[in-house]
Amino acid sequence: MERRTVLGAGLGAVGWWAAGAAPAGAMPAGGRLGERDLAVARGLFSAGEYGRLRQALPGLGARARETQETGPVGAGRAAQVWVLVSQLAVKDGDVALAAVFAGQAEEAARGAGRPVLLAAAARAAATPLRRTRRADQALQLLKDAHDQLDAVAAPSAEVLDASGMVALTAAYTAAQARQPAAAEEFAAWAEQSAARLAHPSTRARRDGDLSAAQCTLYRVGIHRELGDVDRALAYAARLDVAVLPTPERRARAATDTARALLAAGDVPAAFAQLQQVEQAAPQEARRPSVRTLTAEAAARRPDLPGITAFARRTAPPRSTT
Repeated sequence: MERRTVLGAGLGAVGWWAAGAAPAGAMPAGGRLGERDLAVARGLFSAGEYGRLRQALPGLGARARETQETGPVGAGRAAQVWVLVSQLAVKDGDVALAAVFAGQAEEAARGAGRPVLLAAAARAAATPLRRTRRADQALQLLKDAHDQLDAVAAPSAEVLDASGMVALTAAYTAAQARQPAAAEEFAAWAEQSAARLAHPSTRARRDGDLSAAQCTLYRVGIHRELGDVDRALAYAARLDVAVLPTPERRARAATDTARALLAAGDVPAAFAQLQQVEQAAPQEARRPSVRTLTAEAAARRPDLPGITAFARRTAPPRSTT
């Protein structure tokens, strides 16, 4: 009963957070969650279509809760939903809600008994922990998840992908915790996993997230967090954004590069990157953290052509209530 209470509270939060009637064709509230439902939800997130995903959340969450009770397979599908909702809450700057759903993802992943899903839940939990000044706790959680995956004797492509992504998240977390040696070690592990995935023997399954480009993208943020802006910008210069697979990732690359450029004092170039964020995924440019970057650029260089209009265009809509 305790789990149902927690899940019900979380879904109630989603219903409030995604206020408004669901559009025609949205995921229904009844029935079990299928792989197609997961694919659609992940596709919306990857495309940066956060508004449409929010509208689908009440039905998606209700189906995930029902499916979680059906056994390990259902729990695994539910875990993926809770991870996605946690990530979406981060996009909206709602750290508390992100933490709630990361916890639900961990519980469901344990019910599924799959280390890959536990690793995904650990990555989801790491972000709210970092943002509440608990980077050391997040790093330990990620280390444990990585060790569990690393213990697999003959890792599949799925395990290698999960291991590499956990290592990248751990590297970024270590950088925020001012642990450069750990950050470098985890980043190197991720790059090794990406190289193994690129080998012809594992090329059959390439629907995961890990790649050489993903590692380069993370390096931009890692070295900026460590205070080595020149190295961060060197990685940004070598990153071929076109090979990143989704609008969300391309927007993330431009955001991280903009942060590094602002740290280097190059406001015009940073503004150009913020415009790239909007071109890749317009709703990314309206996220609270990205709007903060825009406000900083506009305050430092209000004379830049187009920056005032950009700031207004990406501001949150005025409430009509």
